Amino acid sequence: MRARYRYRIHPTPGQQISLSRLFGCVRVVWNDALGFCVARYRSGNKKPSNSQLQKKFITQAKKESNRQWLSEVSNIPLQQSLRDLNTAYQNFFKSGKGERKGKPVRPPRFKRKSARQSARFARHGFSIKRDKVYLAKIGLLKVVWSRPLPAQPSSVTVIKDAAGRYFLSFVVEIAPESFTPNQHSVGIDLGISTFATLSTGEKIDAPKPLKKRIKRLRRVDKNLSRKQRGSKRYEKAKKRRGKLYAKIKDIRSDFLHKLSTRMIRENQTIVLEDLNVVGMVKNRRLSRAISDLGWRQFRTFLEAKSDKYGREFRVINRWEPTSQRCSCCGFKGGKLDLSIRKWTCLNCGATHDRDVNAAVNILVAGGHSETLNGRRGERKTSVKGAATVEASTHLEFKQLSLFDTA
Repeated sequence: MRARYRYRIHPTPGQQISLSRLFGCVRVVWNDALGFCVARYRSGNKKPSNSQLQKKFITQAKKESNRQWLSEVSNIPLQQSLRDLNTAYQNFFKSGKGERKGKPVRPPRFKRKSARQSARFARHGFSIKRDKVYLAKIGLLKVVWSRPLPAQPSSVTVIKDAAGRYFLSFVVEIAPESFTPNQHSVGIDLGISTFATLSTGEKIDAPKPLKKRIKRLRRVDKNLSRKQRGSKRYEKAKKRRGKLYAKIKDIRSDFLHKLSTRMIRENQTIVLEDLNVVGMVKNRRLSRAISDLGWRQFRTFLEAKSDKYGREFRVINRWEPTSQRCSCCGFKGGKLDLSIRKWTCLNCGATHDRDVNAAVNILVAGGHSETLNGRRGERKTSVKGAATVEASTHLEFKQLSLFDTA
């Protein structure tokens, strides 16, 4: 299986200028080719092949007066940029025909100068020399080797994020590892006030980096809006905002990585509930809190690490009444408002913590297969449906019956 290993790099001022030139050339080649493909589509013609695009926007463009500076950078990232464009179009076509699994793929979009910048080198465009990495027409880059590479990488992507940090991302072929098998299983109920409640009764809180820094973020955004676009002060304020966003993202990712790794190490089977995160984010009252937690990213980490380390990861149906059903006797008591955190079963008299009871029911229902909608099928939940079914904040009364065991 393939894995990515990312490392921080510290280019010199001269190398930063060379990298900026490289990012600009890659962006221009992509945008020129994409604009040409869009024009061909609007005129009723087919998309040109990858070889035709490379010939027109790399080989012939270098001979034009307004594109001669393309010769100043390595040809490998330019060719790779058009290969990525061709792959993006193929994914879009297959998704439209129903030949590709997952959520619908949008057509490729134009790249912006203000967004994250990247350029990819194939195997013959870079080399590792002791503690440094050589990139064609860039030079030797100083790398912070936080961990060793397990094998020879097949490609490397140089990245510059909005905070002005530089990274090298290597693609490496690795062999799947296996943790020692055990008999432990866990059901995980995800929430807002408490990020994760385990079937063992343990509750785990999230750092919520956006909530803790929202006032500072507003000040930074307000400060940026006062600057004149294109000025040095504007760029300085923009970089300050990018650093704050990068810090929020890093704190959230660090927490999710550590928690997912712990769940994989301690348990042989991990069961999670299939949440409609896309629909729940449309709820205006809860959208910021849900986005700050990173539920979908946590599920992605669990899926990837379970495949890597030989664990079993299951997702149950989102319509399973985990919060309504008693984990002791199976009695279904009806829908509960979010303000109700503890309740007593009318059938057996057991008192339950809402989240712990839901986590136990998730573990019990772990043998259920994942729904098509959970794999992003055709069915979609409306804003009203998501708010009332999964993120309701309104009290709803329902007559309960002692004889209703369904």
